[in-house]
Amino acid sequence: MTNHFSRLRRAVMALSLPLLVAVPALAQDVLRIGLIPAEDSQAMVESSRKVLDQLQEQIGMPVKPFVATDYNGVIEALRSKKLDVAYLGPFSYVLANQMANVEAFAVAVTKKTGQSAYKSVIISRKGSSIAAPADLKGRTFAFVDPTSASGHLFPKAGLLQAGYDPEAFFGRVIFSGSHDASILAVANNKVDAAAVADRILASAIAKGQVKQDDLQIVWSSSPIPESPMVWRKDLDPALKEKIAKALANIKDLPWGDQGVLNGFQPTNDAAYNVVRDTAKVLKLDLRSMK
Repeated sequence: MTNHFSRLRRAVMALSLPLLVAVPALAQDVLRIGLIPAEDSQAMVESSRKVLDQLQEQIGMPVKPFVATDYNGVIEALRSKKLDVAYLGPFSYVLANQMANVEAFAVAVTKKTGQSAYKSVIISRKGSSIAAPADLKGRTFAFVDPTSASGHLFPKAGLLQAGYDPEAFFGRVIFSGSHDASILAVANNKVDAAAVADRILASAIAKGQVKQDDLQIVWSSSPIPESPMVWRKDLDPALKEKIAKALANIKDLPWGDQGVLNGFQPTNDAAYNVVRDTAKVLKLDLRSMK
């Protein structure tokens, strides 16, 4: 009997050892984070670097940033599991939730506002005779990206609700690819007006990219839920816990255009139902926007 158990123990150990050796090879050794292209890619990475460095230190794992050329590039990278976590706009999150098996888990709270919401604004040059939405008829206009909340979909819904059909209202429409590009396009007389996020406009003014006295706001939206941090639902639960805890602890650091962080607070998918409601106003099939 003793020999039988001895042989059994050796057999179990023989089976177990390869598994024990294989575990480190399977364990995740880098956290890949996608960032939305609100600014040019290098500026986006640099403006987020301190936060990513702090996250890396707290979770004890290298953090690798990735900025796609558009929102769908980040969504596709999540879908194909080339990214683990991403910072997405509200509409691009709702799309990613459908297409890439991800969920929102945190939003940034800044010291300046203490809020987790922002607004879309339509801007024009001062002295351009565009002082209200009605004045946009026949003008050249810049949206940011088809799936941008503040740079396309919320202002489009706002114009529809005001009685203006954006499909026939403007003389010419472009998609600039970033909020910064849209702001500069207005400032440099490339387009007559543009829809952008209020906080990115404030950041561009603070950085001296444009002068506040050169621009005016002709329309403003209701509050939009802040851009969320999302993770793949199939990410390791222990890693999720580490990430959420680390982000909550990150304070007094700059976070892109949002200003100085006061941590990330928890959020969930239901917080973005207002985005889905706006999609209904626009009669959008979010899946068709991929």
